[in-house]
Amino acid sequence: MIRFLTLAATLLFTSTSLYAELIRQEISYPAGNATLQGYLVYDSSIAGERPGVLVVHEWWGHNDYARTRADLLAAMGYTAFAVDMYGEGKRADHPKEAGAFAGAVRSNLPLMRQRFLAAQELLRQQESVNSAQIAAIGYCFGGGVVLEMARQGIDLRGVVSFHGSLEASTTAQPGVVKAAILVANGAADPMVSEEQIEAFQQEMERAGVDFRLINYPEAKHSFTNPDADRLGETFGLPLAYHAEADKKSWQETQDFLQRIFQPSEESSEQPSEKPSEKPSEQPSEEPSEEPSEEPSEEPSEKPSKEPSEK
Repeated sequence: MIRFLTLAATLLFTSTSLYAELIRQEISYPAGNATLQGYLVYDSSIAGERPGVLVVHEWWGHNDYARTRADLLAAMGYTAFAVDMYGEGKRADHPKEAGAFAGAVRSNLPLMRQRFLAAQELLRQQESVNSAQIAAIGYCFGGGVVLEMARQGIDLRGVVSFHGSLEASTTAQPGVVKAAILVANGAADPMVSEEQIEAFQQEMERAGVDFRLINYPEAKHSFTNPDADRLGETFGLPLAYHAEADKKSWQETQDFLQRIFQPSEESSEQPSEKPSEKPSEQPSEEPSEEPSEEPSEEPSEKPSKEPSEK
């Protein structure tokens, strides 16, 4: 618990005074017939628009960990929105419950897409957000979600998956994926096999995606979450916090976001226009909900299509 409470200070390498200007808002928003509970945060001392970043929670649901990551992003100068993929802010206290919640979304891709797009649209509408500069990060279940949305061609500058599933429900196709992709994977994570890593690399390469996959030595599943040790011991799961991998993967994320949000001449000359309509990608019909259980050294880097990493 102590490690969790000090996560922000550890990762930011700065004083908590940076949080003095953060504005935090609890927001209820609709997706089809469901009401979702999100968390918006931004630094009010920064003038004008800035990029927006969606944070997709672990299979435990929209909890304090996802909000802490959103706070970190806001302190870095972004507007962050921690989304709710389960509805009504549901949180799981046991792996069986978490697996049921996650499975209901993973097995119903139209539902996943609808809820993700609802959060994306809400973020784009914020006065503090440049609606043309949106990215998404996700953890475990959320990492699989952001990769799935990228594969489907959702309009995102980039996505970051932390210890997320690499298996594809939708295979990436050439010319479809708009987002750059960063994957932070634990080399000792038994939930992600070498075969899955190889298949993911080949899929991304065939589709011509700008991607990078980093394997962190000795890091297990959920290596960024300081509460992973407790959860792993309580439920007999292969979860463990890895401070070095956490620190390094967060720095990689900061560098990645800076790269994908580099201002172009066109975007710097004109302010972004706030969309007046719901995204056309959102399904017009409410998807059916059906309930899977989701289940020091420098990190090694897998080959990628990113020019600077060759």
